[in-house]
Amino acid sequence: MNNIRDGNFTYTLSTGEEGEIGDLYRNYEDMRLRLKESADEKLEREKQNRELISNISHDLKTPITSIKGYVEGLIDGVANTPEKQEKYIRTIYNKANDMDHLIDELTLYSRFESDRIPYNFHRLNVADYFGDCVEEIGMDMEAKGIELNYTNLVSPQTKIIADPEQMKRVINNIVGNSVKYMDKEKGRIDIRILDEHDSVRIEIEDNGKGIGARDLPNIFDRFYRTDSSRNSSQGGSGIGLSIVRKIIEDHGGYIWATSREGEGTCMHFVIRKYVEQEDDTVESLDETEI
Repeated sequence: MNNIRDGNFTYTLSTGEEGEIGDLYRNYEDMRLRLKESADEKLEREKQNRELISNISHDLKTPITSIKGYVEGLIDGVANTPEKQEKYIRTIYNKANDMDHLIDELTLYSRFESDRIPYNFHRLNVADYFGDCVEEIGMDMEAKGIELNYTNLVSPQTKIIADPEQMKRVINNIVGNSVKYMDKEKGRIDIRILDEHDSVRIEIEDNGKGIGARDLPNIFDRFYRTDSSRNSSQGGSGIGLSIVRKIIEDHGGYIWATSREGEGTCMHFVIRKYVEQEDDTVESLDETEI
């Protein structure tokens, strides 16, 4: 009992006794194992939270430092032409957007932890929806000098049941990762919509630095970051792809990645097609929280 009182759950309690005494020993050992598992989980959560705070501190400090530098440049008159001033202001705007995205991601993560991500499901026409997403992404890719290719091989009538905002978050997070770790002079991202009989498969492929075979199975885990990203200036909270997986799985789909170091990465996710039924109603799917 002293061990339990002191929080020491590493010992083993065993006996060869039978009957009530043996049952008492075994019940006590089961309790010790459950307490040890709970204590280990608490320590792991605390470790992850410390790592998250460290990552977020780094991610916030970088754009803040940049914003301060450009603002000082404007105040001191370093940006002495309209062209330079526009460049400085645009950079400040982009860095502020980076911070806004990070805060938004943290807000979603808090809901992720409590399993309360809000969903508002609708019937979406696949061609129209992903076509609009690509058009929106295309403007940003053009500004960054990255080639964007889009292929849609599903029929015009194909539909899925999805939350348009959360599905857009999936696309943006994956594309954002591709941009962040793009190491080629001529960057390229290919988005393909493929027909899988009763499902739709979306592939987002880049020609970036790729992911090592050792890291690939873990990239969707919370807080996981590859060695290359951990040591790079890009940083990263390590929660973006875990949120992506959570959203896809909550849509009844699944996601995986293939990659070659130095050549690029392809993210694949699958969502079941919507099959129209005579008595089907969409109202039951709206404003759903899980």
